[in-house]
Amino acid sequence: MRSSLLLIMLFVLISCSTTQLVDSWKSPDIESYSPNKVLVVGMTSNTAARLQFEQQIKSELALRGIHAVMSLELFDPSLRTEKMTQKELKEFENTLVNDGFDTVLFTKVIGVEDKVAYKKSYYDYEKTYRKFRDDYLMYQDIYYNPEYYDEYTVYHAETSLYCLCPTKDKELIWKGYIDIIAPKSIEETVNDYVHLIFLVLEKEMLINPKLMKEEIPKSETLN
Repeated sequence: MRSSLLLIMLFVLISCSTTQLVDSWKSPDIESYSPNKVLVVGMTSNTAARLQFEQQIKSELALRGIHAVMSLELFDPSLRTEKMTQKELKEFENTLVNDGFDTVLFTKVIGVEDKVAYKKSYYDYEKTYRKFRDDYLMYQDIYYNPEYYDEYTVYHAETSLYCLCPTKDKELIWKGYIDIIAPKSIEETVNDYVHLIFLVLEKEMLINPKLMKEEIPKSETLN
């Protein structure tokens, strides 16, 4: 794993974020990338979370001078009675290319895992036990305290950046695997997730850094 990725992971762990980058992949054929018009897709049945996520991604892209459109503005899979076929998706991709889209940012949850851990207070106890009775004394709450463990949920998410290149098949540029740990609210989770995505994409030179306020096109600030 690249050193830059390790630095990012360290930063995230220190910041105590609810999201953590587990791993990422970048196409070896691409050193840098500058999208111009991006379709933002957040695949979830939770409409409120999807709307907030796509809106926040769109806003962050606008701050970088990139035009973005939310999938909710183009189509809503929840309104369909049947799944899209491969032919329909191919036609949809061609429509995007014809409309000037060059990139898709696609995020989805690929797994959910229930976890059980010791209470944090026990982790904070730094003493090393050299006698059995001391060790047993400290941890006997395993038997007698029902609140000794914390139960929490981890959502395994995946975000991919695709190039809608007219001369190639729809090419994967970057993919990141991100864990969302014990989310407390949609707003907090979306903020942490979006912040992490853009931190990684900027470090990988796959997206432009934020523009100065006077550099942002008026058409983007009005959206």
